[in-house]
Amino acid sequence: MDLSVVDLSPVPDGGTATEAYQNTVEAAQQAERLGYTRFWVAEHHGMASRLAGTTPEVLLGNLAAETDEIRLGSGAVLLNHYSPFKVAEQFGALDGLAPGRIDAGLGRANGSPASDRALGTERHVENPDEDHAEKVESVINHLYDDFPEEHPYSDLSVPRSGAEPPEPWVLGSSTSSAAIAGELGLPFCFAAFIRPQFATHAFEEYRDRFQSSELAGGVDEPAGMVAVNAVAAETDEEAARRRAVAEASFKRMQRGVVGSTPTVEEAIDELGGVPEPTPATLDDDEWPRAISGSPETLAGLLDQLADRVGVDEVMIQHVLADHEDALRSHELIAEGVGVDPR
Repeated sequence: MDLSVVDLSPVPDGGTATEAYQNTVEAAQQAERLGYTRFWVAEHHGMASRLAGTTPEVLLGNLAAETDEIRLGSGAVLLNHYSPFKVAEQFGALDGLAPGRIDAGLGRANGSPASDRALGTERHVENPDEDHAEKVESVINHLYDDFPEEHPYSDLSVPRSGAEPPEPWVLGSSTSSAAIAGELGLPFCFAAFIRPQFATHAFEEYRDRFQSSELAGGVDEPAGMVAVNAVAAETDEEAARRRAVAEASFKRMQRGVVGSTPTVEEAIDELGGVPEPTPATLDDDEWPRAISGSPETLAGLLDQLADRVGVDEVMIQHVLADHEDALRSHELIAEGVGVDPR
């Protein structure tokens, strides 16, 4: 199994975006040493005091200078906010900085009404799926200089390295995004930490709709990755204790408190106790929003979930207030899965 990481650049308690970005750089460098395949950064708006990951295209430029081999990408750039040409220019420039190792993870999401207005984004369009599919296709045509000769954009160009152009991925947490990825013949990454209950259905939809791609950068066979919230510690019990942060954060989100991250102690207090360890074997219809365990337990859980949706790459997302806990978790997951360090 291949392992990858998506990082949200959480702001430490009492800290600043500067510290958040320093932590992200350190996490990317660690992921590279440990043998992770990709390191992606996220895009969230309107909560910068808690999540500093607002502009993946900027942060990736710095990560390109601070790493040497690991693939870097967006998880995801929110295409509904932007011009496809501008997005392609940004990823072309990133390819120039890190030749042949950029992933263009393309997604969509609405934020708060205020942030959407500030971004100039129309929240309601007649057919959002059609609009998104067209934008994804346009980004790829710009990146690969693949518009037909008679197309009005055929003379436009974006920066490029001369190595392989950025690899396009469709990202989503619904069967709708899965269908778009399948119909365009593109790799698909499902965010199971958002809607785990749709993971199996989304990959079924992806494969049912899959067509060998006519797009440059597309694939001939389905290619997928699943992103899960996972935390490891030396024992199942300690890992469950640290998982309390993710559980409490989700309950806060249900109450409308988005982006805040309690400490382990605060989380346990809010939950009324330490969560039970994730069982080593999940029921066929069981897909927790967050999982935890020792390296051995977590390796088995990741195998089960990957097999369930038919992928051989898992992307790790976590919700932890302590940066050192997060780094240690990534180290233990890599150890349990057995990835080869660089």
